[in-house]
Amino acid sequence: MRKPIIAGNWKMYKTVEESVAFVQALAPQLADVTTIDCVVAPSFVALYSVAQAVQGTVLQVASQQMHWADEGAYTSQIAPTMLRGIASYAIIGHSECRAYLNETDEMVNKKARKALASGITPIIAVGESLEQRRSGVADSFVANQVRLAYDGISADQVAQTVLAYEPIWAIGTGENATGEIANDMIGGTIRGTLRELYGDAADNVRIQYGGSVKPENMAEYMRYPDIDGALVGGASLKVDAFVALIRIAQQAKGL
Repeated sequence: MRKPIIAGNWKMYKTVEESVAFVQALAPQLADVTTIDCVVAPSFVALYSVAQAVQGTVLQVASQQMHWADEGAYTSQIAPTMLRGIASYAIIGHSECRAYLNETDEMVNKKARKALASGITPIIAVGESLEQRRSGVADSFVANQVRLAYDGISADQVAQTVLAYEPIWAIGTGENATGEIANDMIGGTIRGTLRELYGDAADNVRIQYGGSVKPENMAEYMRYPDIDGALVGGASLKVDAFVALIRIAQQAKGL
């Protein structure tokens, strides 16, 4: 079984002080967790402080974004060299970045390849809009996102990536895909596309579900073998909820 990964994307929440206090409260409650990767993605201003605070704990750190250049005249951007020794993961291609920052599939691919070259695990987000789902093109749209994101990534590298299926219509809306819908997309369309590209190596790629995940519905997703964890928004902002997500995943996966 692939090692599950639960990542909390804090988006534009929590000050530096709040972020550090959060992980200091969270880490002791997860000290016994060795079978699940527990990841937090604070804001950029809190990234270094959180990384320092979680040293020696089970918690790992993700950046919410990353540029493909090592340095340059890219105002507001973060280079992979700046993340070295701080973040183990970088979220790439989140729908909010695609929508609000005009991040294209080509940019997602460049960032994913650069992350791998820099020793950072990319968490590559894909997902369709409500209109695309209603019009029957969700599967082809997401499959194309996967193909474009993995262009130029070798079979030797693919297991070093994480994919996150986040249907846009379920992010921050209170709506969520059923476990069956999520599993069909993850186990069928997404992993099926990876198998077309990489053969059996696709079975080593961890694929998360994201979109209004909370303790109340976590078990529904985790009971499916093709869903390897969750990329969580709002529920990751509360210590008790984050701990509950991990414990539910442990139980559902028999860990």
